[in-house]
Amino acid sequence: MTHQTNSSTSATGGSVAPLRPVSAPFGATVPPPVEGGGVTSARGFRAAGVHAGFRKEVGRLDLALVVADQPCACAAAFTKNVFCSAPVTVSRGHLDGVGYGTARAVVVNSGNANAATGAIGLEAAEETARLAGEAVGCPADEVLVASTGVIGVHLPLAPFGTGLPQAVGQLSAEGGAQAARAIMTTDTRPKEAAVTFSGDGVGYEGCTFTVGGMAKGSGMIMPNMATMIAVITTDAPIVPNALHDALVRAVDVSFNKVTVDSDTSTNDSCFLFASGEAAPQGAPSFDPSGLAFARFEQALHAVCQDLARAMAADGEGATRLVTVNMSGAATDQDADAAARAVANSPLVKTAVFGHDANWGRIAAAIGKSGAAFRQEDAAIDIMGMPVCRGGLTVAFDEDEALRRFEEAEIVIDVDLGAGNSETTVWTCDFTHDYITINGDYRS
Repeated sequence: MTHQTNSSTSATGGSVAPLRPVSAPFGATVPPPVEGGGVTSARGFRAAGVHAGFRKEVGRLDLALVVADQPCACAAAFTKNVFCSAPVTVSRGHLDGVGYGTARAVVVNSGNANAATGAIGLEAAEETARLAGEAVGCPADEVLVASTGVIGVHLPLAPFGTGLPQAVGQLSAEGGAQAARAIMTTDTRPKEAAVTFSGDGVGYEGCTFTVGGMAKGSGMIMPNMATMIAVITTDAPIVPNALHDALVRAVDVSFNKVTVDSDTSTNDSCFLFASGEAAPQGAPSFDPSGLAFARFEQALHAVCQDLARAMAADGEGATRLVTVNMSGAATDQDADAAARAVANSPLVKTAVFGHDANWGRIAAAIGKSGAAFRQEDAAIDIMGMPVCRGGLTVAFDEDEALRRFEEAEIVIDVDLGAGNSETTVWTCDFTHDYITINGDYRS
């Protein structure tokens, strides 16, 4: 995907200089999506989602299980919040503290974060892995665990005792959709994506590989790898350390570019499994410096971006996905700081909710960000409509602006005019419902 070049003509007909187009971070070619695809689209994986009893609502799915047919390469990225949850600590340990290794399954409960629960919480997370391993038929250290929900409440173990055998009995290649629903908290809809890529011409003739995944996240979202949890799978043959390197790169330009409310959760976890099932038996693993691996990374980035955008669009109370393209920065750090300042600004986010093309709020946000630039070099577009050039206002048609704000995705383009660095950050508007949802979250 590439961003379109911004219009060089204002809504009132005046000629203004176009902003430089911001390149998509994953290259120009987007792998084809899998219709209805998700975490079990890749070969070698099954999943299930069941109601175990973590939530009061009868029948609401609250326990997800994703299982590889055989132990396989696994990598993970976790929250950097010092107040991290017990499942994060346990899963890090099961991956030897380096973020990669071999694993067989991941179990996720919703309704309880098992965070700020001390030694009791750690014991519960370890027992969760033991119970899941027993149900699946693998050692406990081949099980990764994740939890999402209310912080500071001890995690009951009884629901695992009944829910895990039920989930194992329902495991299937079609179970990804149920698993995606089971990990939801304040999400209004499940988040799933999958793409395929060909092995032709890169040493794996006739092979079609898949990357698929599921994610949850709606509030307390500004990953630093939020109540964000993602499970991604591939049937490409990749060794654990290379899988981890690829995951870190993908997370940095997808999940770590999402902000709903600037809060980083205690429970962020992103897991990536590689079964190798789509490769011929005995075929070598992808060479990290080869073309096959490059195609895999492109597919991984596409899935992560899709899931990240879905999280931003489903921000608590949100009515609009907001994409902030920042270009012309002196450094990558400046680009990120300026983009986040815009994306996290309550004034910008409420203006989007009110359909108000108030570019002064965007200017104020980049001005306080710490990014190095001169205001007389700055340019701003809203929905492809020039509103600021050279740090000064550009006349625009307010009625046309209102019409463009009816789009589901609001795009803000900023050129700082200070260099060649650029980035994209995704957020959402800030509405009355965000206050309502978070004001009585525990009730």
